[in-house]
Amino acid sequence: MALTGIQIFKLLPKTNCKECGVPTCLAFAMNLASGKAELDSCPYVSEEAREKLAEASAPPILPVAIGKGVRKSVVGGETVLYRHEKTFFNKTAFAAIINSDIADAALETKLKEWNALQFERVGLNLRPELVALKDVNGDKAAFAKAAKTIAETSEFNLILITDNADVMKAGIEVCKFKNPLMYAATAANVDEYGAIAKENDLPLAVKADSVEALPALTDKLVGMGLKKLVLDPGSREIKQGLEDQVAMRRAALKNGNRSLGFPTIAFPCEMASSLDIETMIAGMFVAKYGSIVVLSDFTGESIFPLLLERLNIFTDPQRPMTVTEGIYPINNPDENSPIMVTTNFALTYFIVSGEMEGSKVPSWLLIKDAEGLSVLTAWAAGKFSGDDVGMFVKKCGIMDKVKTKELIIPGYAAAIAGDVEEELPGWTITVGPREAAHIPAFLKSKV
Repeated sequence: MALTGIQIFKLLPKTNCKECGVPTCLAFAMNLASGKAELDSCPYVSEEAREKLAEASAPPILPVAIGKGVRKSVVGGETVLYRHEKTFFNKTAFAAIINSDIADAALETKLKEWNALQFERVGLNLRPELVALKDVNGDKAAFAKAAKTIAETSEFNLILITDNADVMKAGIEVCKFKNPLMYAATAANVDEYGAIAKENDLPLAVKADSVEALPALTDKLVGMGLKKLVLDPGSREIKQGLEDQVAMRRAALKNGNRSLGFPTIAFPCEMASSLDIETMIAGMFVAKYGSIVVLSDFTGESIFPLLLERLNIFTDPQRPMTVTEGIYPINNPDENSPIMVTTNFALTYFIVSGEMEGSKVPSWLLIKDAEGLSVLTAWAAGKFSGDDVGMFVKKCGIMDKVKTKELIIPGYAAAIAGDVEEELPGWTITVGPREAAHIPAFLKSKV
C-alpha cells in the first residue's frame, strides 16, 4: 500500500538541504507521495528507509527497457496525464511488422531500407527503434532464422510475436542478447509465458480481451516476480483503442491501480487497411498514450511525421533545446574569415549555421549560452547583453584563431552594439541581418 506524505516524511533524513530541488523534506515527501518526485533525488536517504519507501517512490507506471544498443528504448515511467503538469519523458517507440516466412533477400532489403530512415532535426537523429517479428506458420526454425538476422545484422531491437511457446523459445535463443519484448501472455498461456520471461529476464507483453480483464493476468505475473510488463487491452477498433489507453493511464495515475501501472502497446496495423490510415491512428496513440506503436511498414512519408510529432510531444516545453556554447567553424574558415555570434537556442543555431554553410563563405560562428532563448527573447531577458557578449568573445578563444577584429551581431540585437564595442576596444561591431535568409548575401558582401 502506498504511503502518505507524512509517513514518508518520517523516513526521510529531515535535513532540509534543498538538494532535491524543493525547500523542505516535508515538501519532498508530499511530492514523493503524489508521484511528482523520485526517491533518488534525495542524496541522504538511508538504505533502510529506501527499502520501506520503494513502493511509494516507484512511479505509478513502471518503466520497462526494451532492447540493447543505440536503439534501446525505455517506455512507461510516466507520472502525469498532461505534459504541462510535469512533462513526458520516455517517448513512444515505433515498430514495424515482418512476417517469419519472409525470404532472406527480402529481409535483408527491408532492413536496409528501414535503417536508412534516419532524419536530422535540431541536432537530433530521429529514427524508429523496433521490428516486430510475427510468427505466421509455426515454423520455429524460420522464426529463429529471421530473429537472428534482425538481431545480428541491424541496429533494430525486436518484439517476438507468437502464441506458440516452442517458437518463442527458438526466437529467444538466438536474440536474447538484444533483450526482446515477448508478445504475448494471455489467459491461455500466462503460466508458461511468465515462466519463460522470468527464466530469460525479458520484458513480457500481456494481452486480454478488455482493460477489465488485464489485472487478473498482471497480478498473477507480478506474483511470479515479473515487473517488466507491457499491456495490450486487445482493442482493435479506433474509438475503443483510444478509450482503453486513456482508461489505463487514468487508472494508474488517478486511482493508484498498480495492476494497470505498466506501459502499453497499440497496433494501428490491425486497425486499418492502408498505411496512410495507420499513420493517422498511430499519431493518435503517440498523443494518447501508447508506449509502443506497431505499424505494418516503415516508409519515409509515414514515419517522418510521426517522429516529428513524437519529438514535439516529448520535448520539455519548459526547457528549450540548446547547443553547446563555443566556437563553430563553418566552411573551413581561416584567420581572416568573418565572425558571427548568436545564442545557443538549437533552432537558431541550425537555421543560422545552415544559411552560413549554404553561403559557401568560410566563417566562424560563436554560440553564447543564453539559456536556450532566441536572440530577441534573450536580449529582452538580459541574457544576451553587450557586456556579456563582449566578455564571451574575450574568453571563448576566438582571438587566438583570427587576425580579423570585426564581430557581426544579430540584427535583432542591434541595441547591444555600443556596449560590445566598449567591452572589445579596437574591434568593429557590425549589425548583421535580422532574418537568417539574408545571411548568405550579407556574408558574400564581406569577402
